[in-house]
Amino acid sequence: MDKIRTTPSTTADRIKQYMKKEGKRFDGRGLEEFRELTIEKDVSIKAEGSVRVNLGKTEVIVGVKMALSEPYADSPNKGNLMVTAELLPLSSPRYESGPPRIDAIEWARVTDRGIRESGFVDFDKLCVVPGKKVWTVFVDIYSINDDGNLMDAATIGAIAAMKIAKIPKYDEENDKVLYDQPTKNGLPLTSHVPVAISVHKIGKSLIVDPTREEEDVSETRLTIGSSKGTISSLQKSNSRAFEIDEIKNAFEIAAKASEVVDKMIEKALK
Repeated sequence: MDKIRTTPSTTADRIKQYMKKEGKRFDGRGLEEFRELTIEKDVSIKAEGSVRVNLGKTEVIVGVKMALSEPYADSPNKGNLMVTAELLPLSSPRYESGPPRIDAIEWARVTDRGIRESGFVDFDKLCVVPGKKVWTVFVDIYSINDDGNLMDAATIGAIAAMKIAKIPKYDEENDKVLYDQPTKNGLPLTSHVPVAISVHKIGKSLIVDPTREEEDVSETRLTIGSSKGTISSLQKSNSRAFEIDEIKNAFEIAAKASEVVDKMIEKALK
């Protein structure tokens, strides 16, 4: 009688068995280890702050623009924030031109929520004329190459671009923003840096910063936005469930990883 084949028949099986047996990934990283992070500053002359982020082979560009506008009716003394994201076709054959995909909308909303709910921006200090004129901060995210974990790369880029952005000069007499005359004033940011860590479940393993191959076989994902141990945002994706113990482990993994990534951002911006 022929022996039953036990060799993994799919990429998912191979990845799961390798992680379980070796406790690491095919690229040699530990399960909770990020790829190398590099940040190139001021990549756009039209933005108040801009960066190119490389997380391994994953690459995104993030720009921060500012404009004066009316405040929202429920927050007359606070500035505004708007985050948009675009999955460019050049970054992956999976993406096509046209209306925003649902994953692009999720990408932007998760980044927005992490920034907004963490208290990273002191919106009160973006008020120019109470009830009439406030600064609106636009954060635009573009995928350049998708080799996995665009979600965390976007947040890293948003944090970095906002840290280096300079508020343009406002000519009150002529009610005009002089974009070619940046001031020395940065955005009113706090110490609550909203680092997002996406924890993926593959088989019995929990990993961070997946490659595209790993992300494709991920059964579910939990993106945790936190600062100094305080969670400000959560987003679960995919239909598979986490066990209670896995969620607890995911929180612990995210807490450790966020501290590491925060230091990586600071180092890259020096």
